[in-house]
Amino acid sequence: MRTEHDGRHDLRHHGDAEVRDDGAALTDLAVNVRADTPPAWLREVIADSLGGLAAYPDGRAARAAVAARHGLPPERVLLTAGAAEAFVLLARALKVRRAVVVHPQFTEPEAALRDAGHAVDRVLLGPSDGFRLDPARVPEDADLVVIGNPTNPTSVLHPASAITELARPGRTLVVDEAFMDAVPGEREALASVTDVPGLVVLRSLTKTWGLAGLRIGYVLAAPETIAGLERAQPLWPVSTPALVAAQACVSPRALAEAAHAAHRVTADRAHLVAGLREFGPDGLDVAEPAEGPFVLVRLERAVSVRRHLRNLGFAVRRGDTFPGLGEEWLRFAVRDRATTNRFLQALDQAVTLAGP
Repeated sequence: MRTEHDGRHDLRHHGDAEVRDDGAALTDLAVNVRADTPPAWLREVIADSLGGLAAYPDGRAARAAVAARHGLPPERVLLTAGAAEAFVLLARALKVRRAVVVHPQFTEPEAALRDAGHAVDRVLLGPSDGFRLDPARVPEDADLVVIGNPTNPTSVLHPASAITELARPGRTLVVDEAFMDAVPGEREALASVTDVPGLVVLRSLTKTWGLAGLRIGYVLAAPETIAGLERAQPLWPVSTPALVAAQACVSPRALAEAAHAAHRVTADRAHLVAGLREFGPDGLDVAEPAEGPFVLVRLERAVSVRRHLRNLGFAVRRGDTFPGLGEEWLRFAVRDRATTNRFLQALDQAVTLAGP
């Protein structure tokens, strides 16, 4: 895997590395993909598409379906090989004088900008204010601003009004909504908004539907922005199975299932947070309120705790690769109650083994 270091943070480290580091069979709380996915019906839809692999991919139907899902015309939609490709396209296609990334957040946007030769400034949000966005902290002369909502790894859901305060004429405002469909009602979403200047919204279908291995996401933006990004794409960037999956995942049946899953994640997250609170504020702090399918925690001896958790069969995400966080931070993915109960028991053991 390529690495991009800024002197302290490995921007190319992602949760999948936690699971495959040593080949051990681990219960995965490091990757934010919904467990037990993709569902059987979606696997069947994808499998049925394999008979058409001899033909070049045709994304028109999927593009129209995604557009309809958000009430937009197709020319405001670009399908990509996951949200990660979208960050690369933005970094390559946009003319940027001053890029600002609001951290802590998913590190791939900054890594892509650096790879494309852009200098990147950071606005670091901190635990003292709950990692909440203060729009006034973003430099006025920034012509590209990137923020996640809900934010990975802090699980903060910023008010849409606070994010749109960042919009300016001549500024591109990129909002990563990869986890927004895990929020009941998708409150604070900007995906369907068309009257905010320079707004670019990224969505992923890999998290809720368990399609990380298929690579499918999309960009929502003004037609001229979409056209510029499309010119930066190679031909046929999204495979036929991924296109079929995209169309299926925005169907009424799928949207209803995703809405149900969002409510289940909310309940399962509350169960996890309640269990974490029992450790007490002296040993473990939870970043709250958490609104995504993951929880960020700060605890003493986190490096040792993480190592003991691996020995006990659980992988969790280290936090020190995110700008703004250090070794004392870990991120836990939300899982079903039975898995969470087993994890909380293991965490209790790991904290004891890590010592005072």
